[in-house]
This record gives sequence, C-alpha cells and structure tokens, in this order.
Amino acid sequence: MPDEGAPISYEVLERETPVYSADGVTVGKVEVVRADLEADIFDGLEIDTRAGRRFVEAEHVVAIHERGVDLDLAADAVAALPEPDPGAPSFRADPTAQRKLLDRIADRLGRRGGWKRSS
Repeated sequence: MPDEGAPISYEVLERETPVYSADGVTVGKVEVVRADLEADIFDGLEIDTRAGRRFVEAEHVVAIHERGVDLDLAADAVAALPEPDPGAPSFRADPTAQRKLLDRIADRLGRRGGWKRSS
C-alpha cells in the first residue's frame, strides 16, 4: 500500500480519498461520510467502487488517514456490500423523551415526576 499519511478524523476526511481492503486492494474512493457531527457519531462511508456505490459501516473502518482509508474487509466482501440507502434517517438524542417516559412510569406507580407521597 502507498504512504497514506497521518491518521485523521472522519470529520476532515475528503471526498475521493482511496479506500483499501484488508488484502491491500484499492476497492474504491470515498464519496460521502455518514455521521452525526453534533453527537460525534461516525456511521460509516459511502464509497464509489467498480461494482457501484457501496455503504461501509463504521465497524469495518480500521483506520482513516490523510490519503487513504483502511477496511477490515477483503476486496470481494466490499463488492458484496449493500448500496447506500438514499433516504437513510439521521437521529439525535432527545433528553426530554427519556424524562417523559420516566414521568409516565412514575404516574402509573402513583408518583409524579420524582415526588412521592409523604403520608
């Protein structure tokens, strides 16, 4: 494999960066980084391959460098990956949702929002 440069964050990974399989084959180039930047969650990469665009889940990305991304998958496994879901949803945490759930549970148990009857 060529010199891939220094390790970098997915946040600065550039489009068209080469992607290498575990067996050292250039399997494609980065097209899109899927992540929730606010929550600092890296979901994976959409890569352009000879077999078409494929989605690589974050768990298969071993390293991200200035001039290359390394996967833990063999070249034939990359070709068999699914195409990206064009309408993939994006999620973020909603702390109020947990509070609402806890309030409903407390109501059913006869308490209200952290308060309990003292008599």
